[in-house]
Amino acid sequence: MQAIYSEVADQLLQLEAELRRMALWQEEAPTAEALASREPFCVDTLTLPQWLQFIFLPRMRQLIEGQMPLPQQCGIAPIAEEFFKERGGAEPLIKILKGIDERLQRC
Repeated sequence: MQAIYSEVADQLLQLEAELRRMALWQEEAPTAEALASREPFCVDTLTLPQWLQFIFLPRMRQLIEGQMPLPQQCGIAPIAEEFFKERGGAEPLIKILKGIDERLQRC
C-alpha cells in the first residue's frame, strides 16, 4: 500500500476516535433519504458529524481499500470551524480535519 493511503487511513481512524470521544458518534444511521441529499455536505439533511460518519468516512475507506485516486482538495476544516464555533472543545477534531485537508492537497 502506498504511503498516502496508510497515512490517510491513520487520520481517518483518529477522526473516528475523536467523534466517539466527543460523543458525536451515532449507532443508528440516518434515513436513506437523508443520506441521498444532493447538497454539499448534506447540509439540508445531516449535521456535520453525521456527514463525517456516514458519508465521508465510508467513502474515503472505499477509496483507500481500492487504492483509487483520493480527492486532492477536501476543505472540511473550514466547514467544521463554522459548525463548531459555538461549541467548545472541538479544537482536536478541527486539527484532525486540517491534517486530512493538508495531506490530501499533497496527493
